[in-house]
Amino acid sequence: MEPITVVGIGADGWTGLTAPARNAVAGAEVVIGSTRQLALLPDGGATRVTWPSPLLPAVEPLLTEHAGRQVCVLASGDPMFFGIGGTLVRLLGASRVRVHPHVSSASLACARLGWPAEDVDVVNLVGRPVSSLIPLPHRRMLVLSAGADTPAEVAALLTDRGFGPTAMTVLDDLGGPDERRHDGTAATWSGAAGSLNVVALDCRAAPGVTPLGRTPGLPDDAYDHDGQLTKREVRAITLAALAPLPGQLLWDVGAGAGSIAIEWLRTHPSCAAVAVESRPERAAGIHRNAGLLGVPGLRVVEGRAPAALADLPRPDAVFVGGGLTGDGVVEACWAALRTGGRLVANAVTLESEAVLTRWHAALGGTLTRIEVSRAAPVGGFTAWKPMMPVTQWVVTREETS
Repeated sequence: MEPITVVGIGADGWTGLTAPARNAVAGAEVVIGSTRQLALLPDGGATRVTWPSPLLPAVEPLLTEHAGRQVCVLASGDPMFFGIGGTLVRLLGASRVRVHPHVSSASLACARLGWPAEDVDVVNLVGRPVSSLIPLPHRRMLVLSAGADTPAEVAALLTDRGFGPTAMTVLDDLGGPDERRHDGTAATWSGAAGSLNVVALDCRAAPGVTPLGRTPGLPDDAYDHDGQLTKREVRAITLAALAPLPGQLLWDVGAGAGSIAIEWLRTHPSCAAVAVESRPERAAGIHRNAGLLGVPGLRVVEGRAPAALADLPRPDAVFVGGGLTGDGVVEACWAALRTGGRLVANAVTLESEAVLTRWHAALGGTLTRIEVSRAAPVGGFTAWKPMMPVTQWVVTREETS
């Protein structure tokens, strides 16, 4: 198969392309792009193909259809920055993709605003729900919009989460002849926006609002739950034992309110998690919590372990918070765990503690008793009120057998 050429093109169109990029487009037999991108090109003899919607399922069939021909794919700005270039490299391999990048919309936005790029967080909302935006106080963020409605949706989310004072700037058609700028705040936003825009945020929390951090141990009242919740102090200890790393996958088995999986995901945007919960009302609550806490991509599997685990991708870490006494639960989790992966299980009953003791004797690891007390009123005084002690087993899988 001929190598695929990917050309980044900006709102300035053909005139903004480098000579090598123009030659790549001119020499192609097939040019694939959006309707807007194709309209930026001068007339030529190549076959022009418009991406269908949804785009991703169509990539491989289109490339197969035009195999053996010189294909050029158009991309907005830098194809390797949240663009089609990365998709093609994952599909075909780097040796079969040639990329001619343009200046990214994020770089153009930083240039217009005078923001050092290394101090700015970038969030892509193309094909992602707006609830995946997690505002952080005194941080600058660039939001890559899905369309003209995105700025208003972002403003509504920020206001709802206590970030109404956030300064918002919407930059339309960056780099093109029709470039425009709209300024305001999230709480008062009423500005119009074009279909091709970037939203710049200088995040500010409203007075009296205590923003949620990304570190494990969110307040218990951040969750909608029926009491089946790993409490804040134990949750922080549990996440420390699970030791999330970028790109890793967690199974949260017997997830309850989903707090372990949710806080795993909040540690880094590339982390993934599956929450397994047998009770439908709790599974629905996990979905709600994930959306409210900025990780709507959490996969929720409604079912009982170990059967519900059968078709899941292999995890890098497993947390068992419920169902420890069920037949085959620990066995299935241990068998699926990748080499070097961590299994953490918490027990609060004597029966589940006995299960951990047996597995500790068989596989090793560490056993820890966690006891936490919180101050609470007793009559007119204050005293320590102990929470139920938790026994935690942590073990690392050293072998694949």
